[in-house]
Amino acid sequence: MTVQTPHRDSPICKEVIIAGAGFGGLCMAIQLKEQGKNNFFILEKSHDVGGTWRDNSYPGCACDVQSHMYSFSFSPNNHWSKRYAPWHEIQQYLLETTAKYDIRKHCQFHQEVVSAVFNENIGEWVIKTHTGIIYHCKHFILASGPLHVPEIPNIKGLKNFQGKVFHSAQWDHDYDLTGKNVASIGTGGSAIQYCPEIAPKVNQLDVFQRTPAWVLPRDDRKYWRVEKTAFKHIPGWRKLHRYRLYWTNEARVWPIFNPSLAKSLSMLAKGLIRFQVKDKVTASRLTPNYTIGCKRILISNKYYPMFNRKNVELVTEGIKEIKENSIITADGKERAVDCIILGTGFVVDPRIYMRDFELKGLEGRDLRTDWKDCAEAYYGTSVAGYPNLWMLIGPNSGLGHNSIIFMIEAQVKYILNCMKAIEHRQSDYMTVKEDAQLQFNTHLQKLMKQTVWSTGCKSWYQQEDGRNIAVWPKSTWKFWLETLNIKVSDYVFTQLGQSQEQRKDQHRNRVSETKSKMKRNKENTEVATELT
Repeated sequence: MTVQTPHRDSPICKEVIIAGAGFGGLCMAIQLKEQGKNNFFILEKSHDVGGTWRDNSYPGCACDVQSHMYSFSFSPNNHWSKRYAPWHEIQQYLLETTAKYDIRKHCQFHQEVVSAVFNENIGEWVIKTHTGIIYHCKHFILASGPLHVPEIPNIKGLKNFQGKVFHSAQWDHDYDLTGKNVASIGTGGSAIQYCPEIAPKVNQLDVFQRTPAWVLPRDDRKYWRVEKTAFKHIPGWRKLHRYRLYWTNEARVWPIFNPSLAKSLSMLAKGLIRFQVKDKVTASRLTPNYTIGCKRILISNKYYPMFNRKNVELVTEGIKEIKENSIITADGKERAVDCIILGTGFVVDPRIYMRDFELKGLEGRDLRTDWKDCAEAYYGTSVAGYPNLWMLIGPNSGLGHNSIIFMIEAQVKYILNCMKAIEHRQSDYMTVKEDAQLQFNTHLQKLMKQTVWSTGCKSWYQQEDGRNIAVWPKSTWKFWLETLNIKVSDYVFTQLGQSQEQRKDQHRNRVSETKSKMKRNKENTEVATELT
């Protein structure tokens, strides 16, 4: 179904505007419809739904969470081919789910949101896209996710390279790698998947590694036909399978919360490397010197054995310069290269990937200014000073051990409860109090000090000052439990047309919040100093 894009001279008014049509945006849209709320649009910058799974199609691309957990609880898929689904199955699942719930008619494609400004006089968000179209809405939901802006390294000479260059998230399937000399820069979650797939095809594969990652075996296998039949015809069996996967994954938090236990696990992982990699020098270079879990743990059965191939070399010397047809490393060695693949991940700090995005709340406050020192929110969902702004997978709501879909569903339910609370109180908008947000984040950062993430390594979980802004430092069931109901006392509800005295009370609250913000900035500085 083709949806007509509104004319730029005719602003569109909707109850809800959702930015992003990945898992988060689709979940929000579906649950809105289930609540009988159909007055919404999804604004998507690309040509179709899917987000990460639309964009990433590199060889070997698959999810590192089991298929039956990496899907909506309310829309199960009985025909996953294997335990860890490849990208095209996940994308197909999202397409089928979009059709099942008739979401496409609510989508506006090729509409990248560039500005969102809250007008407190009318209690609405004014949304502008790169095409110049204006939307008005009562609720604005940011569901863009943290994995949509490719990280392009600043390497001397990269722009002058005469061969082929592409990022793993922008894979060029028309370029034939057969017989080519290929350099893969980066050893993150994408690289450990595509490198083993292209190694048999290329003449030479040089894997440039800055920091080794802990890579554990993947317990993968195909689902038997009888299993898929049982999933389809015996819903209780499928649910039991999902519950088992959930609690198995949840058990992985113990090494995260107990660094001493993680160190013991590191010894087993080192033994795996020595067993799978024949060359002792290569095995040593592949072995991290930090506690397992401090950075993202990767899973693969093919990555370590790949280095036993004669045409694969692990390069740990830093890149000094890229010439027109070669790469020169810090030791002066020059390697002929036909193609460079950037497996360098994504820009995950919202202060960076949102720096050109205008987001203004009450009294003109700008999120880029408020987040200058650190990105923080209240349960990764609401931000003080920005009424009826809701985030999915905002600061400190990511995971390192279980399915992010679980977190998304919990957040969506919380947002719907907030919408109901506004209606119940006959208010126009609500905003989380500065004090509540401060106390919440102070508590989270204290918990971080007790986890493996604070054992000394640097990762994309952290800002430059060491503050962890990405992951949730508790069990996922605790997040679900804590967001099951709204703590009304942590919010301010506002009704347009208030009396002068009510407006004075709100002004006093804002003055109090400003003082709290100053206190928060001071504590953030102290936390950063301690982490450093």
